Amino acid sequence: MITRVCISINNACNLRCKYCHFHEKEDYIENSPMDILKILDNIKFHIKKYEIESFKIGFVGNGEPMLSFPELQTYIDYISEELKKGIISAYTITNGVSLSEDMLVFLKEHNVNVGFSIDGLKDVHDKWRCHSYDKVMSNIELYRKINGKYPSMNCTVGADVIANTEATISFFEQFKNRVTFSRMIGQYGISMSEFKQFMTQAQERLNVRTGGYDCTMYGGLCGAGINNLFYANGGIYICGNCIDMGNSIPYDTPIDEVSFDVPNFDRVNCYKESFT
Repeated sequence: MITRVCISINNACNLRCKYCHFHEKEDYIENSPMDILKILDNIKFHIKKYEIESFKIGFVGNGEPMLSFPELQTYIDYISEELKKGIISAYTITNGVSLSEDMLVFLKEHNVNVGFSIDGLKDVHDKWRCHSYDKVMSNIELYRKINGKYPSMNCTVGADVIANTEATISFFEQFKNRVTFSRMIGQYGISMSEFKQFMTQAQERLNVRTGGYDCTMYGGLCGAGINNLFYANGGIYICGNCIDMGNSIPYDTPIDEVSFDVPNFDRVNCYKESFT
């Protein structure tokens, strides 16, 4: 049963992070339009039809959501009643560069969780994420000022993070928050075994996001084809890591008609890596 979706509201980004797997292959980053209110209508219908008590929407994907903040406000307002009742929970992930106080206040008022991408140590972050560390940290402090706590954070684990495992874990300890560690994939990627070894150490001291059927990039099992859909570029994909595999379904397809006919595979491994 589908109980969560990610919606990519744009393909624009004000950074060009070295390891970004969405932008490694320019040929599949297209700006095919989607009527996102139609997607939200399909989600509302799906929730009602199947009496789903908790549905999660991530406004994340190929680009930086804050570059389309007026549109994001429209989408959040459209589901405001469901957010208020707790039927839908929503989140977004930002590179932390283009935030303002008004943005953060709006997101707080509508119970939208904001995750910041920060790769730990300044030298490591700046190497991979376009020397944005100081600006990101400044806006993390702005978030704390508004919300009274630090935000959840997302760190991409590559060879540099692994080489500085102890220092990276110590960096995140100071915030006493939840951390999502993502395995770096693509041309600079690390192996699953390297990632799991890092995760084992991180979990001893940090509140690390792990899950059941979620994503092997985050330390869970691969949920591709089970409970999650990814909307981007005018289509529905089996996951965000698979948009260059083709095999998309039109974005306005009713959720219970979406099927990817996934063959059996060992879900401790990534769907894409298992079949390509």
